[in-house]
Amino acid sequence: MENPQSQSRNKKKRLTQEQVRQLEKCFTLNNKLEPELKLQLSNTLGLPQRQVAVWFQNKRARSKTQSLELQYCNLQSKLEAVLSDKAKLEYQVQFLQDELKRSRNQLALFMHHDSPVDNSNLRSCEEDHDDQVVVFDELYDCFVTNGHGSSSTSWV
Repeated sequence: MENPQSQSRNKKKRLTQEQVRQLEKCFTLNNKLEPELKLQLSNTLGLPQRQVAVWFQNKRARSKTQSLELQYCNLQSKLEAVLSDKAKLEYQVQFLQDELKRSRNQLALFMHHDSPVDNSNLRSCEEDHDDQVVVFDELYDCFVTNGHGSSSTSWV
């Protein structure tokens, strides 16, 4: 069983607002407590050196926790932005794959179908190539610029 003297010694003394303000001010300048500063703060604030040291130790721990929480929030918001960008890019890839498929189907129709389709625009694209095979990308560009393909590229 503890005696009344040890009970009064273990009671925490609450800091005044002025003491906290002074400790906060010193902490912002230097979060490590040097022995000379500890002695000076102890004398100035009328606190035991041990209490000043423990306050600094606790403040460093709280500061580190707050810093980690802030870093976590920043990383979380960056992750959300990256996931949003990823979803947009996946949509764009799908859109482009669908457009490529449509273009290939149109090309197949123009090459294999004997319908009364006006191929004059297609021939004009081939004229500058001297009987060379027209590269698909160039042919696609030719369709798009001559009104044969879909040139809408609005994605999101």
